[in-house]
Amino acid sequence: MNIFKLYLFYTKISLKSWFQYKIDACLRSFAVFLREGANIIVIYLTLKSFNDLNGWTTFELLFLYSFIFFTYSILIVFFTGLRDIERLVNTGNFDRFLLRPQGVLFQTLASNSDWFAAIGHGMLGLILIIFSAYKIGIKFTFFNIFYFIFSIISGVFIQGAIFLFIASISFFSIKVNNLRNILYYDIRQFAGYPIDMFPKILQILMIYIIPFAFVNFFPAQFFLNKFDVNNFHTAYIYIAPIIGFILYFLAYMFWKFSLKHYKSTGN
Repeated sequence: MNIFKLYLFYTKISLKSWFQYKIDACLRSFAVFLREGANIIVIYLTLKSFNDLNGWTTFELLFLYSFIFFTYSILIVFFTGLRDIERLVNTGNFDRFLLRPQGVLFQTLASNSDWFAAIGHGMLGLILIIFSAYKIGIKFTFFNIFYFIFSIISGVFIQGAIFLFIASISFFSIKVNNLRNILYYDIRQFAGYPIDMFPKILQILMIYIIPFAFVNFFPAQFFLNKFDVNNFHTAYIYIAPIIGFILYFLAYMFWKFSLKHYKSTGN
C-alpha cells in the first residue's frame, strides 16, 4: 500500500508538470490525436481501393490497428521513464535513483508519464475499437471481454519488456536512442498489418524476437475467427494474453543483471 500511495504521489506530480498550462496541454493531446488519426484516414482511403488485403477487410485492419494505439496509450503512462532513460544515464541524473531507499526500477517508472501521447493515442484507440468492432459485428461475451482485457494488459507488458530490455542496454552503451527506434518504433510500423503478408524472416522476427504479433495480430485473430493454422499454430492465439508477463519477467532479470554493471557518466 505504501508503494501504491507513493506511485500515486509521483503520478500527481507528473500530472501537474504536464498540465501546468491546461489549454496548451489539451491542444497538444488533441494534436497527437489528429496526427495519428490523419494516418488512419489515409490508410482507410487507400484500402478502400481494394476488396481486402491478404484476406483482411478494411474494418478488420482498423481493428488490428486499434490494439496498437490503445496499448501504447497505457504503455506511455507507466513506461515513459524507461523510454527516456537514455537522458538520465547520459546526464548522470540516474545516480540519484541509486541513493534513494525505493527500488531503482520503481523510481524510473514513476519518474515520468507522457500524458499528451497517452490521451491522444487512447482516444483514437478506443474509437477504433468501438467503431471497427461494431462494423465487423464482434460480440463481446464474458469470455471475449476476459480475453480482451488480458490481451491488452499482455500487449502493454510486451512493449514494456522491449522498453526495459533497451533501457538495460543503456547501462553498457549509454546512448540507445537509435537502437530503440529500430527495435521498437520501426518494427511497430509493420505491426499495423497482418504479419502473414510479410516474408518468413519478418514473421519470425515479429513472433519470436520482437513479438509485436502477440500485441495485436493473434488477439485480433481470436476475435475475427481467423485461425490461420497453415502458417501459425493455434496455441499462439491462446497464449497471447499471458506472453507479456513472461517476457517482462525475463526483461526484468536482464535489468537486474545490467544494473550491476552500471557506471556513472558523472555530470
